[in-house]
Amino acid sequence: MITILKNKKDIPQGKKYIELNDIFFNQNTAGKLDDRAAQFIEKIDNSKLLSKYKIRSRFDDITLNIDQLSTGCKTVLNVFYYPDKVFCLKECGNNALEVLYGFEKGFVYSEYAMIPFEMDPVEVQTLGGKKVIDDYEELKEWWENED
Repeated sequence: MITILKNKKDIPQGKKYIELNDIFFNQNTAGKLDDRAAQFIEKIDNSKLLSKYKIRSRFDDITLNIDQLSTGCKTVLNVFYYPDKVFCLKECGNNALEVLYGFEKGFVYSEYAMIPFEMDPVEVQTLGGKKVIDDYEELKEWWENED
């Protein structure tokens, strides 16, 4: 399950933190896209992956470069293709969060609560240890009260 971090000091040593998902995606992830990316692009941005670097937008069926995906979608794809890095959640909407919280692996960071209403169990991590949370209210309380 996805691991959530809320303090930068909790990022495990040796794990790289990525704040700017757009830039990381454009420089790294875009070149790794394959058929597995299509489901995320469809679900989050309602667009269709046409080729490695082209999508068909939901707006007037216009063909766009892959860098025109939403930052939330790019964040999901970053976590999917690089589950060993820690990615910032700040630019994710609820649709992207719902997908991310369903991942079996990966690391995300936000100092404030970012929780989809429909959530799968997640692992939270602090310097004090890890625990699994599967309830919206419990996760919100952890984010607000845990140091």
